[in-house]
Parts: sequence; structure tokens; C-alpha cells
Amino acid sequence: MSGRRVVLPGADDTRALGRALGALLRAGDLVVLTGGLGAGKTTLTQGIGEGLGARGPFTSPTFVIARVHPSLVGGPALVHVDAYRLGGTLELDALDLDASVDDGVTVVEWGHGLAEDLSEDRLEVVLVADPGTEVRTATVTGVGGRWAADDAGSALAALGGDPC
Repeated sequence: MSGRRVVLPGADDTRALGRALGALLRAGDLVVLTGGLGAGKTTLTQGIGEGLGARGPFTSPTFVIARVHPSLVGGPALVHVDAYRLGGTLELDALDLDASVDDGVTVVEWGHGLAEDLSEDRLEVVLVADPGTEVRTATVTGVGGRWAADDAGSALAALGGDPC
């Protein structure tokens, strides 16, 4: 596992981190986002979508559960999932995300404990917001062989922040 901890002073910084992550991601990648309400999961996903060159707008799919944002630049689509309302892994399995995981970049908000089985290789991003400010801390951890490779580890290091 390789990881970075990055301090994000505002929403624009959260989107910028997302754009940087989007530039690293490729078809078949899974990103699992964890954090409380208002921690910046959707804001980060907006940046990921922009970094991938996917069609927006990127809003939380809380009520539709999943949205597919096709690429505007010939890259992978962004599959944006909000697992907040799902009751468990069986409901996530019912979405049949396995079919799209290999072809697109799948981002699952509230995915901790539910989405890890979708891929052995994934990025886990934990967002924590300071309740008194706009400052967030993102901990980005690569799991699996994809993120252990030297080029992926170097790309994560290029995000800045501190190793964790």
C-alpha cells in the first residue's frame, strides 16, 4: 500500500486533487470514497470527472444510486455511485457494476465496507472536514498491484502532501 495525506484548504483544492487523480486513472480503476456528510466526496468526484474529460455535470447520485458520465476525449467513462442508501453488498451487487468496472473508472461514495470486492486494485480516499472551516484532509491510499507499481506510486507521490 502506498498513500499520501493532503491538506485541502477549500473546495477548489479538493477539485484540483480530483483532477490530478483523474489524470492518473484508467479504465478498470476503482476509487472508494469515505467521509462524513459535507466531507467533499462529490466535490472530489467533480474534479475526477474533469480530469478524466468526462461529460458533466457531476452531482451526487444519491437518489438514482449510479450515473454514467461518458468521456468527451475518447477515454474511459466515469461511473459515479452513491452507496449511502444501499443496505449492503447484495444491493450493490444488484447494480451489476462488475460489468462496467473493467470499461470505466468507477467512483463509489460511501463505499467503504461495500465496494472493495469490486476490484483487488483500488484507490481508497478518506476525506475528513474540519467542522469549523472549509479545510479538508484527504488520505489517498493505493491498494493492490496496480498501485504498488513504481509508476503508480510515483504518480501518487506527485500529488504532494505527506506519505502515510
